[in-house]
Amino acid sequence: MNAFGKLFRVTIIGESHGPAVGVIVDGVPPGLPLSADDFQEDIERRKGGMQKGTTPRKEDDFPLFQTGLFNGHCTGAPLTIMFENKNTRSGDYEKQRAVPRPGHADFVAHQKFGGFEDFRGGGHFSGRLTVGLVAAGVVAKKILSSLSIRATILEIGGVADVEAGLQKAIDAKDSIGGIVECRVEGLPIGWGEPFFDSVESVISHAVFAIPAVRGVEFGTGFRAAKMFGIEHNDAIEDQSGKTRTNHAGGVVGGITNGNELVFRIAIKPTSSTPKEQLTLNWETGEQETFSVKGRHDLCIALRVPVVLEAVTAIALADLMMQTRPNVKQ
Repeated sequence: MNAFGKLFRVTIIGESHGPAVGVIVDGVPPGLPLSADDFQEDIERRKGGMQKGTTPRKEDDFPLFQTGLFNGHCTGAPLTIMFENKNTRSGDYEKQRAVPRPGHADFVAHQKFGGFEDFRGGGHFSGRLTVGLVAAGVVAKKILSSLSIRATILEIGGVADVEAGLQKAIDAKDSIGGIVECRVEGLPIGWGEPFFDSVESVISHAVFAIPAVRGVEFGTGFRAAKMFGIEHNDAIEDQSGKTRTNHAGGVVGGITNGNELVFRIAIKPTSSTPKEQLTLNWETGEQETFSVKGRHDLCIALRVPVVLEAVTAIALADLMMQTRPNVKQ
């Protein structure tokens, strides 16, 4: 449903144009110090309107703690954090109700929820809700304070130069996708389980909660299919598990091996594009030409790094809490 995690459990709540969006985090250790200041850096990184290619919609995104925090420390009860929606323009969506946007969840949401869904700004499907993921990620990062988690943009539209990639989209008057990489340093050996709770499985599950993700690869990823075994195998150098290469991306058998965790995600072009395209008018039953209006990101990938760090931290915090006591930390 709307929750992720076994022991560190995150539930996303709210709609894009509703009163607020937010997150409920269960499993936070009691006594963990927490304040609004802890959220400022990552919340600012997620915001649109601060750089070319992002939506002009601006929200204050000041964290409002509703439950689970007392005298500056987490109580151990579920932590509820809300962010008010103040800068909405719902009229942009009222006009296009009968013509679902290609690439968006409009059509499937209408079918699944029988027309009762909040369609404004994408409702519960909106990227706006990633502010809750980022907030949960801040908490998870504090729990994982010994780790370094950092995501960066590798390319936009197939170009390593971000500005040049964005210019391609601007010249085409269209949206564009990109690739974001995440690296985690400081992981011990032994987190994760074989098969369904492998590190790759758990992280991938969390990663696909980010709207617009279309693929994930660990280590050499799909390039491994073109390699010989002798090329891909990482030679172990010492008792710490350090390897000469890191084609595995820090995970073997679904379990962390003590090396740097490395993975990449593919982000699709923003579905909301000013280009004319065909869609179905469900009132007339006919196809018609359609162009998306409103405020949208030219390139969603620009805002993804901090969200990717957050879901990675959420997944790793849950895996850490599930780690067997006899595993060396």
